[in-house]
Amino acid sequence: MGQGMLDIDIEKPTLLLVDDEPVNLRVLKQLLANDYQLIFARNGEEALKLAPSRQPNLILLDVMMPGLTGFEVCRQLKQQENTKQIPVIFVTALNDEQDETQGFDAGAVDYITKPISPAIVKARVKTHLSLVQADELLDSRLQVVQRLGKAAEYKDNETGMHVMRMSHYSKELALAYGLSEKQAEILLHAAPMHDIGKIGIADSIMLKPGKLTDEEFATMKHHPEIGAEIIGDCGDSVLLKVAKSVSLTHHEKWDGTGYPNGLAGEDIPIEGRICALADVFDALTSKRPYKDAWSIEKTIDFLESQRGKHFEPRLVDLIIEIMPKILDIKATFKDED
Repeated sequence: MGQGMLDIDIEKPTLLLVDDEPVNLRVLKQLLANDYQLIFARNGEEALKLAPSRQPNLILLDVMMPGLTGFEVCRQLKQQENTKQIPVIFVTALNDEQDETQGFDAGAVDYITKPISPAIVKARVKTHLSLVQADELLDSRLQVVQRLGKAAEYKDNETGMHVMRMSHYSKELALAYGLSEKQAEILLHAAPMHDIGKIGIADSIMLKPGKLTDEEFATMKHHPEIGAEIIGDCGDSVLLKVAKSVSLTHHEKWDGTGYPNGLAGEDIPIEGRICALADVFDALTSKRPYKDAWSIEKTIDFLESQRGKHFEPRLVDLIIEIMPKILDIKATFKDED
């Protein structure tokens, strides 16, 4: 049977071991050969040739070598686009604090001192490989989320720039509200999914140029639940949980008159309250086939009139407070004419 697509990455992770002493390489080989594919380099120059072409998952790097030291090798790896993401662990007889600081400054993720303890080497290698996998998983989930967000745009007369703007508005509002940098960043990446449910609404409704009938609007109002269903069971992914919540709650209103569940006040999750405001602000200040863009003054007047009705009062205050940042984002992600 030939090698299929699924065989590609299921093989053992690859480690690059770099040491000018053959004895040290032999010790590491005995220790790691069962669990990993190993490549060896006897000096820094060789390591710099092998790393870009072989793309190891992790590098164990000796510090004191003739020619380039481990610190210099690590610095060069971190400067190159195709090797900067590979984690480097220094294996070294140096163990004063200054050396460690220099190693971390060069970009290493960890330090193992010689003579090595087999248990420590195995544990550290395993830990750093699992961190890499976690990052890759997060990155691939993020890509799926972004592509799904893009899919929704094909069903809508809104532009891709609408999604970019409202996501960035949401992030700034989250920070102003007091959410952490990390929470705001997750919201930035989850917000593009707010209208994913529109994929499930018929084109005859989605692309209708005129006003929707009551019946069509009733159908349209199902898109939040459809979105939550598309995102489905999120497992342990915080990103997908927030995306699902945003999809489900961005049409709820502070006074309880929104849809689909008529939630009110703080029963609406904060991510839904923020995205509701970001979404409406962008819709009003953008040109659409059926309307011209509103001025910022007119839009702010409208938001003020909806304080405590559609929107949480505090969020209306905050968007006015951070308006310079909001206008910067608006200018950065302009629609093409």
